[in-house]
Amino acid sequence: MKRLLLAAAALAASCAHAQTTAAAPAPTSPKPPCSDAVFDDFDFWLGEWDVYGPTGKLAGTNSIRKEEYGCLLTEHWVNSGGQTGQSYNFVDLATGKWRQVWVSAGSTIDYSGGLDDKGAMVLEGTIGYGAGQPGNGAKFRGTWTPNADGTVTQYFQQYDDGKGEWTDWFTGTYKRKAP
Repeated sequence: MKRLLLAAAALAASCAHAQTTAAAPAPTSPKPPCSDAVFDDFDFWLGEWDVYGPTGKLAGTNSIRKEEYGCLLTEHWVNSGGQTGQSYNFVDLATGKWRQVWVSAGSTIDYSGGLDDKGAMVLEGTIGYGAGQPGNGAKFRGTWTPNADGTVTQYFQQYDDGKGEWTDWFTGTYKRKAP
């Protein structure tokens, strides 16, 4: 009889444990920050690059890195003359659009946008020139296009108010540096 009572108690405990386990929600880990697909839209630009101008001459080097848990792309540019510039590239959580803020000794650029239907990143905003000279700027557009051969084409345009049209500002071809 004692064995029967012990077996019944063990069975009851096992059933109670099974009911508790089945009813308890599975533990979940928090989703990592900036893990949604939109935060990967500009990943084709990541890397160490040599940048060539339209004539094929080296225009400079660029280092693009993902930081802050994938929430930020940082750009560190050095042109062939040694001048530098940097940008922060991120998804603006207030608008859901990609935004780039560029700063160099001679200009600032602030523009936003996203991927077009061909997979190119297109940002539009303004460029400002010269410290202490407010109002000395123009509408500005940048397009980064990933190419089938692994290069990236960067195409900048500035709006000419006098002509009422967009004019070419710079076209560069990004080629990955040899490891």
